[in-house]
Amino acid sequence: MKRLRAWAQQLKTELVALWLCSRHPRTPLAARLVALAVIAYAASPIDLIPDFIPVLGYLDDLILLPAGIYLAVRLVPGDVLAECREQAARTPDTGQPRRKSYAIAAVIVVLWVLCAWVLWLWLRRWL
Repeated sequence: MKRLRAWAQQLKTELVALWLCSRHPRTPLAARLVALAVIAYAASPIDLIPDFIPVLGYLDDLILLPAGIYLAVRLVPGDVLAECREQAARTPDTGQPRRKSYAIAAVIVVLWVLCAWVLWLWLRRWL
């Protein structure tokens, strides 16, 4: 159980580091886009497979999130990543719940709807 908690904490720190990398001026555009997509997926209340479906509901989070983090980390230059990881490790975790931002939630929902619409247009064209 301790290993699982440590792994979850490491993923949390990596997400903060990716957020910092996405705002860093020396991060390439492709790395920024992948990092922002991973962060949006992690923060999104909408999953590809809903969590109430037994086993499969959490499987997408256990596979997609670490894979996305891995891809984003590979795209970010090493010195930028090291700097952002150090800054993320220094960021205090108060244990308090985060403030809810309905504006950010609305943006995430709009992005998911836009992605679904683009996918629908693409599928309609090819089918």
